[in-house]
Amino acid sequence: MTALLITWLATAIGLGIATLLVSGIKVNNFLAFIIAVMVLGLINVFIRPALWFLTAPLSVLTFGLFALVINALMIMLTAALVPNFEVKSFGSAFLGALIMAIIGVIGFISIPLLTGADVSWSSYEYHSQTLTP
Repeated sequence: MTALLITWLATAIGLGIATLLVSGIKVNNFLAFIIAVMVLGLINVFIRPALWFLTAPLSVLTFGLFALVINALMIMLTAALVPNFEVKSFGSAFLGALIMAIIGVIGFISIPLLTGADVSWSSYEYHSQTLTP
């Protein structure tokens, strides 16, 4: 559960930084930002895995860089669904996806530091540390 919250927080921070740094991504108020983060989280849970599966050959050919295109499309879909959250162009969405990916990697790396977990690319494993006399 903690890892899920850290992932959501990394998404929120990444989207917030993207709205600050990318002139083509605008949010009009804080409520619209919170709704955009929640909608983007739901899109990432339900729609993005299907797109990743369908575009796996392109991702392999581009060494995973096509994932940024998918993430940019998810940001544009979020902008289409959430009022007061605007993305002006695909280039802006792509730059936002790049920023969010960097923040996501930082969040992924910070999970073991914050939760005491050993992180692999596929799972989180918690180990208790016991002291032996």
